Amino acid sequence: MEQKIRQSMEQQCFKRGYAAPADVLMDIGTLERKSYDAWRAGRVPFLESVCHANLHKLAEMLKIMRNVAAQRKWNPSVTVYKHKSLTLRFSKYGNPNVEKAYSTHYVAKKPKKEPQAAPNESAANPNAEPSPS
Repeated sequence: MEQKIRQSMEQQCFKRGYAAPADVLMDIGTLERKSYDAWRAGRVPFLESVCHANLHKLAEMLKIMRNVAAQRKWNPSVTVYKHKSLTLRFSKYGNPNVEKAYSTHYVAKKPKKEPQAAPNESAANPNAEPSPS
């Protein structure tokens, strides 16, 4: 499970610069996209109710996500999930620590510089003849 979570988070950070717990849960098969969409639309009272894992397992997954982010030195960023004026809940009882764990996105640090392109041959050798086209 840890390897799947790590791979999901790394892939998300590579593609868009951050990893979100709900997206990790979808990537590893614990949450179906249609259930997530129903929750985002306000049709599901709390996200945990549509996850295919018990609360202990979900807590373990969130802990792994925090650990992966800490190892990579990614910055935590709490995000508010809303549908219209309703703040969406992740857990049945709305425990603030649990809600924060689900709503924290992990933002990868951007590289200081973009990798430089390899110089073309003519720039490397100014005496070279231009190649025929």
